[in-house]
Parts: sequence; C-alpha cells; structure tokens
Amino acid sequence: MTDELQSKRGTNGEPGSMVATVSKFLRLLQRPYVAGAAGWSVVCRLPVYLMSLALVLVVREQGGSYAQAGLVSALYAVGMAVGGPFVARRMDRTNPRNALLLTGLVYPSALTALVWWTEPATPGQLVLALTAGVALPPGNACMRSLWARIPLAEEERETAYLWEALLAELLITSAPLLFAVLMVTGSASTALTTVAVVGGVGAMGLGTTRLLRTRTAGDGATPPGTAEDGTSPESTGSQGARGVLGPLRNTGMPALLLVMAAASVPVGLMTLAIPAFVDEQGSPGHTGVVYACWGIGSAVGALLLGRSQSERPVHRRFPWLLLAYAGGTALPLLATSEVTLALALAVGSAPIALVSASEMSLVSRLADSDKAAEAFTWASLATVIGDALGQQIGGLLVEPLAARGVFAVAAIVSLAASAGAFAFRGPFAGEHRPAPAPA
Repeated sequence: MTDELQSKRGTNGEPGSMVATVSKFLRLLQRPYVAGAAGWSVVCRLPVYLMSLALVLVVREQGGSYAQAGLVSALYAVGMAVGGPFVARRMDRTNPRNALLLTGLVYPSALTALVWWTEPATPGQLVLALTAGVALPPGNACMRSLWARIPLAEEERETAYLWEALLAELLITSAPLLFAVLMVTGSASTALTTVAVVGGVGAMGLGTTRLLRTRTAGDGATPPGTAEDGTSPESTGSQGARGVLGPLRNTGMPALLLVMAAASVPVGLMTLAIPAFVDEQGSPGHTGVVYACWGIGSAVGALLLGRSQSERPVHRRFPWLLLAYAGGTALPLLATSEVTLALALAVGSAPIALVSASEMSLVSRLADSDKAAEAFTWASLATVIGDALGQQIGGLLVEPLAARGVFAVAAIVSLAASAGAFAFRGPFAGEHRPAPAPA
C-alpha cells in the first residue's frame, strides 16, 4: 500500500519524490541492527572530512610555518593512502570488529600525542602524523562493505548507497562548521583532540554493534569476513589466494577507479576556481556561502532525484549521470556574479551525490564479497587522488587562465570522464553474482 501511494505522489523533481526518498531511508534504517551501526558510523567518520585542515591549523597555532603544516598534513595523507588498503584487507580476512577497536584506540592516541607533546615538523610529529593516517578508523569501508553483504533487495541496496552519498555531502558541509564551533570555545589543539577522540569512540562503538558482533537474527546475515560455521575465509582457505592486487584483479575495477579519479579532478579544480571567482568579484568573505550552495545542491539533488535510482541497471545509468555531472560543471561558465555562481553551483551539483551512489553500487557489483572493504578503500583513494590532482592543476592554472578558464577545464575533464564511463560500460556490467537475498 505504501509503495502504491508513493507512486502517485509525484515524479522526479516534485515534493513527493523527496518524501519518497526519505521514506526509503527510514525503512532501511529500521531493519534489525542497522540503525545502531549507521549511527556509530557517522560518529566514526567525523575526522575524515576535516582532519587535514585541522592539522594545518594546529601546526600554525604551535608556531610552525605553512610549509611545516603542509608537510605534516601531507604525511597524514600518505599514511591514509598506505594504511587504508592494508587495514581494509585485514577487515575482509577477519572480523572488522578487530580493526575498528584497534584503530579506535591508536588513532586518537597518536593525534593527542602529536598535538600536546611534539613541536612543528619535528621527527616525532612527522611519525605521529603518519601513524594517525595509517590508523584512521575505516568507517567508510566498513559501512559500505556491510551494505554489500547484508541481505537486501537490489532497490534497498541502491538506497543504502544513496544514503552513503548523501551522508558524505552532509559531513563535508557540517564537519568543518563543527570544528569552527569547537575552535570558538577553545583552541585548534583542543578542537582537534576532541574530534579525534570522538572519532575513536565512534569506531569502537561501530565495532561493538550487534550487526558486527553476531549473526543478524532477523536477516540471517553472517558477519562480514566470517563463514557460516564461524571461521574466517583465511583460516579455511576457501577463498583461495588473494594476491597483491586483491579486488583490482577484476577487469572492471581498474577501469572504474580510473573513471572515478577522472571525475574527481573537476572537484579539485572547482575548489580553487570558486574562491578565485569570488575574489575577482571583490567579496572574498562570501566564499564560504558560495561553497555551501555547492554542497546543498548535491544533497537536495539526492533527495529529489534519488527515487529513480533503480529504474535501469547501474552500469547503464552511471555514464548518463556523469554526462549530467559534466553539464552541471559547465554551468559556472555562465556566472556573472557571486549570486549567479552560487545558483549555478546549486543547480549544477544536483547529480553529484547520485554519481557517488552509482560508483558505490558498481564497486559492490564488481568486487567479491570477501574483498568488499578493500575495494571500497581503493575507490575512496581514487577520488582523493583525483581531487588532489585537480587542486594542484587548479593552483597552476588559476592565475594565467583566471577562474573562468579553470571552470572550462573542469567541464572538459568531466566530459572526458563521462566518455570513459560510456566506453567501459561492458566491463562495468561485470559477472552476475547474486547478492545476499533479503529476508
């Protein structure tokens, strides 16, 4: 009855679509043990979206230079890149509870020591920054691999990844604001320590949820990385040799990672072009408001358009979403003021969360279930690398080309990413592997 009513309450872009999408989220979170895991995962992931900036602010507060702050932040990022796949692989081979509890202790400990017991860019601080990056609690990989493994209907799984994409947009927008509030009530050092401890508590909370601790009574799901008899694939040898490449052995995964990285380059380019454009208008203080429109547009787009996510196979839907994303990336070229830029960003960002949700669905489709956490970690690294490359290129181009020129480059790169997705539709289809059946 509910589905019949929802089908009469509007199509994409109408208020009924937003209500229907929210209803789908609520039904998903009402499944046994899911809400607890989802809630703790939000707490666990708070540091992901602000720690690099927080480290820069802390080192500057300690009296360090921007060069020293950049070095500390860069080593933290290197630790994430090196440690992420390793931690995720351990999660796949054993119960993820162990990795979550360990990182939940090591991560805040390393950052607390870095903040209060080291000086800018000293060897101790550099080692602790690297250690903290390696020990970042794998909340993203854990939760996204859980969605791939627990018994859900295909539409529910699509809804789960749309939820993940929307959550990322909300955290990207709200986490820096939370850090700013903490800084108002204290120092950058206190704020960073608080966020690190909260993230560690979130990781341990996620690690002790019933969804990870026990076989789900209502759904019949087996804890990730565990066979039906309670043994791990590593101990039984049933999964065979994993190899150095792990999930990258699937021919579709490298192609997907390449497209994901290319699609992230425009985000990095826009990160430089937006403040440059606002500065050209003579109001640099309005940059934060314009940025906020970018994130808000993506979140609203997910709610308004998310209802149509399952209408066609994801490997066929993905290229068209990237094409829409390319069109949205080109809209800032029409901006003539900061107001019109904010409007262009709000409208143009509507497909971004849908693109992210489709990327996660493709990862879960292409990766074997016993390699899901590692596959999602590689996917996250691909987007981080693309974003960082875009920021580097944008920094080099913003002066000679001005903001409008960087916007044009971003549109061209996003169009190329879309072309790549169309070219790789075959590998993206993958081999059909039945997902865990719903109860």
